[in-house]
Formats: sequence, structure tokens, C-alpha cells
Amino acid sequence: MSAQAPAPPIRLRVWQRRRPVVGKAWRHPLAIVGLVLAGAWIVIAIFAPLIAPHDPLAQTASSFAHPGWHHLFGTDELGRDVLSRVLFGARLSIPLALLLVSLALLIGGTLGAVAGYFGGILDTVVMRASDLVFAFPAIILAMVVTAALGPSVRNAVLALVIVSWPSYARVVRGLVLSTGDSEYVASARLLGSSARRALLREVLPNVLGPVLVLATLDLGNAVLLLSGLSFLGLGAQPPTPEWGAGVAEGTQYFQYWWIGTFPGIAIFTVVLAFNFLGDSLRDALDPQSSWSHGGDAE
Repeated sequence: MSAQAPAPPIRLRVWQRRRPVVGKAWRHPLAIVGLVLAGAWIVIAIFAPLIAPHDPLAQTASSFAHPGWHHLFGTDELGRDVLSRVLFGARLSIPLALLLVSLALLIGGTLGAVAGYFGGILDTVVMRASDLVFAFPAIILAMVVTAALGPSVRNAVLALVIVSWPSYARVVRGLVLSTGDSEYVASARLLGSSARRALLREVLPNVLGPVLVLATLDLGNAVLLLSGLSFLGLGAQPPTPEWGAGVAEGTQYFQYWWIGTFPGIAIFTVVLAFNFLGDSLRDALDPQSSWSHGGDAE
């Protein structure tokens, strides 16, 4: 009788602990720059009355004073401190951008989710309405709406919500269409979940990531559009300190470069910060991202 061959040794598979993808994405230099810039401007917007050296509406020096120790950013044509006006401008631009994006996300996301999940005539109506808005350039349509309602900050925000919601409706609709056909949604419906419950508990959590990335990127665009409307005289009205209005004042006095330069730099840094944050958030949520996997192959 031949000897029985020994059984092969049992090999235990050791699972290598994966490093957190989100942490790696947020350690990228551009992500750090975005966090620092956005955090600094949010702090400035909250504590502007404590940080600003002067009243932004008060005439504190002679007109067109050059930047110096007493007025780091100089003064404008009325002798108002430009630094104080830039700091107080953050209290208007950043909260309004957050409000604008939140309203556009709420309206567009709701319409897109309902249209994509239920389809039919509702889907047709929502998509044709979004096509109608997309047929016009965003800034032109916003100008028309604001001019019809009257120049003011409230009307500018309302106009930009009108031109911004279709992008969220299209993105959410596409994601809901792709997710709604998945097996786990079908299983939830077979187990007795209602359409509303399946939409809220199974579909929407899976579309939040891409929509959050879009909203973060749109924050910079919202600041830019709000400043553009104020630059054209359709947004914030004098003497309210606002970045777009400050740039518009600077165009009237090119020889006094500091009047429009510093509000323009403020717009640039805020838009840059939110773009960096949006890119970093996308890379953190995307498993195929080069930032997320860069360095994993060791």
C-alpha cells in the first residue's frame, strides 16, 4: 500500500491594509493650497468687523492715497480704505455664493432625481426646460433676468439660480438613470419598498459624491458670476462693499491701480481655492484617480 501524499499546507491569505484614499488626496499640494485659501476667506468673512482696520463706508483719508502703512491697500476716490472694503466684500460674496449653489442644487437635484427615476412626461418637461436655459449663455441670461427684475443683490442671486439649476438636474438625472437599473434597487423594490423610499434610501446616496464635487466647483463660478453682475451694475449697489463693484471702480481710474487690483485678486484667490477643493474632492471620491493611487505601486 503506497503512502498517502501529505496534504498541501494551508496558506492563510494576509490582507494588506489599504491606506486611506481620501487622506492621500487631501495631502496633495493643490488640495492644501485650496484648503488654506478657502479657510482664510471664510474666517475673514466671519470676523471682518474685527479684522478690518477701518469702517468700509467711512472717509478715513484723502482720496487716492497710495498703499502705505496707514492704508495697506490705499484708498479709493472717496477716501475709503480699500483693504476694509475688500475684507467686508467677503461677507457678501462668499455667503451669497453658498446660498446660490445650495438653492440651485436643491431645485435642480430634486427635479433631476424625480425626472430620472419616474421618467415619462415629467422627464420630458424637465429636460426641455433645461435645454431652454442652456440655449443662452449663463451671464447673458442672468443679465436679462436681473435687468427685468431690477438691479439688486437679491435679484442677482435669483437670476443666477435660474441659470444654474439645469446643470444639477442633468447630472442627477443621468446618475439616477444609471443607478436606478442596478440590482440592489430592483431588489429593494421586490422586497416591497415604495418608489419614494427606494429613491431616497437606495439611489440618492449613490449620486451624492459627483453632485457634491459639482457644487464645490460651482462655488467659484458663483463668486465669479456674482462679481460679474456687480461689475455691470446689476448686483450690489453703492456704497455696499463688493468685489465686482470694486473692480468696476478701478476701471474708471486706471492710474490708481490699487482700487481695482486688490478686489480682483480677492476674486481670483476665492475662485482658485474652490476649484482646487473641487478637484481634490473629485480625486478623493474617484477610485481611478491618479492623485489617489499615485505612490501605491511600491
